[in-house]
Parts: sequence; structure tokens; C-alpha cells
Amino acid sequence: MVFRCLSFGIDGIDGFKVEVEASSTMGLPQIDIVGLPDAAVKESKNRVRSALKNSGITLPSSHITVNLAPADIKKEGSHYDLPLAVVLMQLSGNLKKNISEQAFIGELSLSGKIRRVNGVLPMVIKARELGVKKIFVPVENSGEAAVVDGIDVYCAKNLIELMNILNEDKVAEKQTSNSVKAEHGKELMPDFCQVKGQYEAKRALEIAAAGGHNVLLIGPPGSGKSMLAKRMPSILPDMTFAEMIEVTKVHSIAGRLKSDGLVKNRPFSSPHHSVTPVGLGGGGSGTIKPGEVSLAHHGVLFLDELPEFSRQALEVLRQPIEDGKITISRSGQTKSFPCSIMVIAAMNPCPCGYYGDGTSRCTCSENKIKRYLNRVSGPLLDRFDIQIEVPAVKFKELRDNADCEMSEDIKKRVEAAREIQRKRYSGTNTPGNAKVTEEQFEKYCVIDKEAEQTLKTAFETLGFTARAYNRVLKVARTIADLDGEEIINSSHVLEAIQYRSLDKKYWK
Repeated sequence: MVFRCLSFGIDGIDGFKVEVEASSTMGLPQIDIVGLPDAAVKESKNRVRSALKNSGITLPSSHITVNLAPADIKKEGSHYDLPLAVVLMQLSGNLKKNISEQAFIGELSLSGKIRRVNGVLPMVIKARELGVKKIFVPVENSGEAAVVDGIDVYCAKNLIELMNILNEDKVAEKQTSNSVKAEHGKELMPDFCQVKGQYEAKRALEIAAAGGHNVLLIGPPGSGKSMLAKRMPSILPDMTFAEMIEVTKVHSIAGRLKSDGLVKNRPFSSPHHSVTPVGLGGGGSGTIKPGEVSLAHHGVLFLDELPEFSRQALEVLRQPIEDGKITISRSGQTKSFPCSIMVIAAMNPCPCGYYGDGTSRCTCSENKIKRYLNRVSGPLLDRFDIQIEVPAVKFKELRDNADCEMSEDIKKRVEAAREIQRKRYSGTNTPGNAKVTEEQFEKYCVIDKEAEQTLKTAFETLGFTARAYNRVLKVARTIADLDGEEIINSSHVLEAIQYRSLDKKYWK
């Protein structure tokens, strides 16, 4: 007789159904697992056998075959321990009820304790989509699983408790979301009012937040580039519930959830410049995991000391910045992860940091400066919509105790501009001005005659590329939205052009 239950696997950031089947035949007492299992799944039979024995459950003395269907998809991870133990408990006669339509996810210790696993949220979402009514997850994963409506989520601490629940000897307590959807996170974030001076840079970051544009900050050491970048999440609009789910799915798969339940604040990822291409983009020798670019999904990826990153790591970013997703191919498998991000990069203008600051402190030769700047390729540089210089802060600005504009006030203007864009691009997949399609570009980036002449002069004088032309107009569209204007005028274009001039100053 064949016994079965359900479980789920992970493909990219989505789940897929796995049917776990077990049957026994005459032969040497052993367990064979088939269905394209990886090393962790193959080892699970040893963990499960010990967990069952230490829970007082005896397996039949026969040859047991366990099949993980569909058999042509590779099964990875330790979360198949629990469903494997459940079908073996059925086989041994310890479970009296039909549980073939119930799902189980969890790793087992040798004592029978059910341990937490990664990727529970996307698996529970897939279970609900397929009409599964009941799913059992580890207690430590209950928070993220319970946010999914339309499916009953239950937990058990160990195999004995689970067996009693399934045999209805014990009433299971249904897990609830604990109102995780009610409000956004109240985590304290650094505020823009803590940054002295740098009004031009603050204005540029406000425009970037309003349109979702990428920003490059160039300036000497200690000018406040990192301080400004770290305060960017404080002026970004709150995430929608759908965005929370997407971000939580990525963090769950990567094993980076810091708390039970949803990720409610926009992510801010700041990898060290020694990060590898795999660490930045994702991958790995075994299971493909999301990298820093995906962990910043719907948030900010901050690259401090941009030229110090390896050329290979930086080139990983070029396509994901454009497409909003990254596809990783390895032998026998291809995974796609979302990465709709804002990229903020900061760098010094030369190795010593003081080139062009108006003083004689720079000690770098011209060739040394050129080599340093050329570590950032032209195609990558072209993808920064806004390039802003962050000069050293003057003593007078440091001692100025006048009230500074708080992030909350800037955020209100940003949200107003984003609301205009939400209405403009409703019914499409365009999140903001920075990601408009060619068709939308022609329709919505409308300029008056004076603005057209201004843009023409700048295009011919500064030698803009076609991509630079598009990005200048997208930034101008955002500036017009902040001003509440439908038509882009000359002042909007002039301000947008200012944010594309640094490459002409430093990358001559």
C-alpha cells in the first residue's frame, strides 16, 4: 500500500508542489529515497530514522521506498524531513487518519524536534494557490507562514506532538498573523535633519526618491556621502502589503529574516567593497541563493567606495538595474530573482580623495586619477540618472543650529509625487518614472518648446548619449511631478541636466 502527504520546494522565489510517497516491500530493512534528491535530502533518512526511534516510533522491518514527485525536478534542502517522517509514521501504523491532502514543512533533529527552515513563505503561498487547506510548519516559522490568508497554518514542537494532533488526540492551535498587516514597522531610522549643510545633495536625493532614480555621490572624505545615503529609506514611501510579501519571500529564501512575520521597512543593503560577483548578484555552488542585489528588492542598494569594488562584481549590476530582475544560470538549473532597486553609489574623485575640491591637498598624479576613475565603466556610469557632487562641509554650516528639514517633511512631498505616478501608470507594471517603457516615455515625457531648445543645446554641447537623453527627461519628469506640473518646462530640464554633468568634469 502507498501512503502519501504533500510538501513543497523552492524554484527561484516561488514554490512548487511535491508529493511524498512511501511504500514497503519484502527485503533488507532500509530506506531508499528517489525523485532526484540532493545530498541534504538523501541524508534526511538518517535524521528521520533516529528522530522516529527517539520518539518511540518503530519502523517495519522491510525495504521502504520513498518517492518525491515530480521526479524530474531536483529536490533541495532539509525541509523534506518532516513530510518523510509523516509518511513513515503512516507506514508503521501510527497515524490513523487520512492526511494525503495535508502539507508538511520542517527539518528534524535526532531527538524528533522540529526545526525552522528557509523559504516557508513562498511555499505556503503556493500551497494556498493550489487549494491546500492545512499545512504544518515549524514553530519558529509560524510568523511568516501565518500572514497568508486562505490556508490553515498549524505548528508542532516535535514528532510526538504532531502525531497526537494528526490522530486528533490533541487539539491543534491555528496560527494567526498577529495583525502584521495593520501597520508598518516603527523602526527608528536616521533622519535627514541630522546632516548639516549639503542642501543640493538633499534635493537630488529627494528627486531620486520621488522617481526611483539611481544616484552617484562624488566628494572628498568626510563630506557626508554615506550619511546621506543611509538616510534614504527615511524618505521613501511605505511599502504596500504586496511589496512586503515579495521582500519577505526573498529574505525567507536567503535565510535572512530577522524577525517572525513580514519585512515591513524598505530594505537597505550595503555590501562591503570586497563582495564577490556571486555575493552581489546571487548564485552558489549548490543551491542558488539570492545575492545582495535581490535582498535590496523594493529598497536601496548602497555601494560605498564604488571604484574599490571589483570590475566583475560591478558589471553584474548592469542588466539587473535595467530589468528589475536577475537571472542566474548554473549547470542544470536557472533561477530568477527580483531586484527592483534604487542604487546609490558613493566615491571619492581620486585615490587621496581631494581632487577638484579647490584646495592643494590632492597629491595624485593625472594618470593615477584617470586609472582610479576608469575602474567605473562608462556603461555602468551611464545608468546613474543623477550624479551629484558632495563638497566638504564648511565650518559655518557645521555650527549652524537653525532647524533643519526633517525626513518626515521630505517624505510627504515624495509620496505626493509617487501618487501622481501611481495614477499615471495604473494598470501597468511601471513603478515610477525611472522605469518607464519607450511607449510611456513618448506619451508622458512631454516638454514645451523652450524646454526642447534647452535640451537640444545641452545634447549638442555636452555630447549626451541616447541613454543620457532619456534619463535626463525621466529626471525632469520627476521634478515636474514634485512641482505638480503636467508639462515639463525649461526649469525642470535645466535642473535635470545639472545632475548629468559630473561625468564630463571627472571622466573627460
